[in-house]
Amino acid sequence: MIKIKVGLRPIVNRINLPTVLITTILPGDSIERLFIATQVGEIFYIGNGHIRTFLDIRPRILKLGVSGGGYDERGLLGLAFHPQFYFNGLFYLHYSVAGTQGPGALPNSETARQGLPEFFKPNPCDPKTLNLKWINRETQYDHIDTVEEWILQSNGQPQKRRTLLNLRRPFFNHNGVNSLNFSPETGKLVLTTGDGGSGYDPFNLSQDDLEIAGKIIEIDVGKNTYINNPPIVTRFNELPAPIQETLTVIAKGVRNIPGISFQRFYNQYIKYVGNVGQDLVESIFSFAQYKPIPVTQLIQASFMNSELNKEGFINFGWRGWEGAFPTPIIRGCTENPTLDEKTIAYYNEAVTLSGSRLQPLTSYFHQDTRPDKFAGTALTGVQAYLGNRISGLTGSVVFTDFARKESGPQVRGALAYTRVRPDGKQNDFSVIQTDYDFGNQSAYYASLGTNLNQTRLYLGVYGSMNVTDLNQGRVFEIVP
Repeated sequence: MIKIKVGLRPIVNRINLPTVLITTILPGDSIERLFIATQVGEIFYIGNGHIRTFLDIRPRILKLGVSGGGYDERGLLGLAFHPQFYFNGLFYLHYSVAGTQGPGALPNSETARQGLPEFFKPNPCDPKTLNLKWINRETQYDHIDTVEEWILQSNGQPQKRRTLLNLRRPFFNHNGVNSLNFSPETGKLVLTTGDGGSGYDPFNLSQDDLEIAGKIIEIDVGKNTYINNPPIVTRFNELPAPIQETLTVIAKGVRNIPGISFQRFYNQYIKYVGNVGQDLVESIFSFAQYKPIPVTQLIQASFMNSELNKEGFINFGWRGWEGAFPTPIIRGCTENPTLDEKTIAYYNEAVTLSGSRLQPLTSYFHQDTRPDKFAGTALTGVQAYLGNRISGLTGSVVFTDFARKESGPQVRGALAYTRVRPDGKQNDFSVIQTDYDFGNQSAYYASLGTNLNQTRLYLGVYGSMNVTDLNQGRVFEIVP
């Protein structure tokens, strides 16, 4: 793959951590505006060279960074504008709700006593750790996420209209980010949500058909619109029937996911998604044909104890597979620190899913000493690029990693690209070089966005990995 170098053109400085970068045209306007959502709950847009506040829901957001030294994966996670936003003013939010902090799903376990339950590691020699169940869900959870419909009123003030979903989450992490988008194929709202957190998906929520965690879900926002204030749930069968009827599931086996991107290719769309890795590898997947399953069918099949025909249904393989590899447990070797011991923990699942899971389009590793690659930390964005201003990048899929492992005292994120091969097999990737000098400040690459026709790319950067370190964010346009 050819080597590409780009510039970074600053758009905004000194904002909070940017989680969503998208564009839309405001009702009555004629110019496409860049909208920026921050993790703490602000939504800005760029108008005539100035940053303007569109909406501030900070009082609605759960208090972030209280545990974990300021690091957090909750907050304002998703923003999407209805395809008819210019005419109907509708837009959608996904965020972690203020006042819903719970004790977590593994409060009394040995793991919790040793440290935060978010860093749970199964023990291949102890079957109990491989088959944990999430019990007492109404009391043992971390927080509640909500998906809401809002409207921009004729007076220019946004107002909440209704709640689509209230989701009880077991841990603070793996809630998805940049988690809302509208499918140009179906016109439905797509919600991408992670496996609920901790490490190694301790309750295997991502493979359970009835669990909402670890799925890509379509919501028909034009159906049964009279519904409001739905119950707080963790499973599809806990939802009232009128809400079940609005939902279909595109995919399962998701660990954590920084959104979905659609690329038009003749009369169909290629879908790109990334699955954040555990200890080994970060993976980008692509698919065009798929067979979504209505939630009502999933529930009926479970009730009847019958097997659904899942041909064409997308499964990314987690927790049995991490990208193209059976999920390993990695332990440091005390006698020789340069070596690692790897143990396959979910051997049975890895075998069961080996023929039915989707293979990644490309992967990159947490350890990689090759001169033209990088050692990554966590995938933070995946976007198709259809512009022609950046030579050599047209028709590719661009992705970002939060922080290179080898970047030195000042952390630097990574920007890279790959392409879909005509034969559908896995492809290599290439690092995109940038010419911007961040000086002595760290630059974590937190988010990646695009405009409506995918001819421009935007990069969200933060000077710290902690959401409690305020106003260290910048947004750039990626330029030739």
